[in-house]
Amino acid sequence: MTPAARVAAAIGVLDDCLSGMPIEKALLRWSRGSRYAGSKDRAAVRDLVFGGWRRRRSAAHDGGAETGRGIMIGMLRQADHDLNLVFTGQDHAPAPLSAAEAACPEVSPTEAVRHDLPDWLWERFEADLGPDAGAAAQTLRDRAPVYLRVNPRRGDTPAAIRALASEGIEAVSHDTVEGALRVVSGERAMTRGRAFADGLVELQDASSQAAMLRLPVEDGQTVLDMCAGGGGKALALAGRAKVAVTAHDISAARMRDIPERAARAGVRIAVAERLDASTYDHVLVDAPCSGSGTWRRDPGGKWQLTPAGLVDLARLQAELLDTASRHVAPGGCLSYATCSVLREENDAGVAVFLERHPDWRLSDRMQLLPNASGDGFFMARFERS
Repeated sequence: MTPAARVAAAIGVLDDCLSGMPIEKALLRWSRGSRYAGSKDRAAVRDLVFGGWRRRRSAAHDGGAETGRGIMIGMLRQADHDLNLVFTGQDHAPAPLSAAEAACPEVSPTEAVRHDLPDWLWERFEADLGPDAGAAAQTLRDRAPVYLRVNPRRGDTPAAIRALASEGIEAVSHDTVEGALRVVSGERAMTRGRAFADGLVELQDASSQAAMLRLPVEDGQTVLDMCAGGGGKALALAGRAKVAVTAHDISAARMRDIPERAARAGVRIAVAERLDASTYDHVLVDAPCSGSGTWRRDPGGKWQLTPAGLVDLARLQAELLDTASRHVAPGGCLSYATCSVLREENDAGVAVFLERHPDWRLSDRMQLLPNASGDGFFMARFERS
């Protein structure tokens, strides 16, 4: 496929997304109907679609219409591409620009449009993040870096960098998070290499790694990861110390890869589809949330979230914390985490828990905003008074 043909394909996928189809489903539908597209073509179209969906509002403004075509015109205009070289109508390229499309927009974008957020969410960002709101929102408009966690059970950071380099993958150490690597090049081959297959490295965002390093786990303790999902945080904790880690999630299907991942990492993680009355030295609740700190990776989230949906999430998070507190052993800790930057899910949730449970106190708090070094992440740790 030519670069222009890839743009034409992205336009079609974006139109499907605008009609309500999830982005992954729209991409899958296109790829199944485009057997001629090679792996590089599919990767390029995917990048165009995700880039356009991250910048849906500003690109539609700059392209003159909230359509797949308008979004791609705006994206290319923002990147200073010569639009006439792409919109030729030849060899599967999109049709030439109309006079209206060729003209730059005369009306300046609003702040919400410029920051690529729905109006109500930009108001929340301003209220919750203050002077950091603009930088956080702008970061979410770009592709996220790929980070790896070095598994200390399999080797150290220099060994991991050498092993990856031998497979054509360039990675560098994170400036502040011990054991975190940023992949500079070769990321598409990452999961096919020996370093990954042998458990030397695992995919995990640097902010999540920083949070797990902050938890005070020690040899001999018991840990419950109550909303474990695929088990990334459980693996990080099991790799740090000789702790007995139990992973639980309301969806057993989300945990199906944990045994294989644990074996690859050289650790043991018990998988519990149901929780009994057991208590643990440390309970981690990585709660379902808006994902507002990770919208670089899942840009559909910011267009799907509603004020009512945010209220429902906060209610669910409070219920999960109530349940988790009953599984903390005497003298143990309860940690609450989200990958959100919104106060309603973070500090407001902490305040609700402390009001409902006066026998607990806040012992630690961490908030990381999305930036070039990782996703947005929040964590609070509680101990009984």
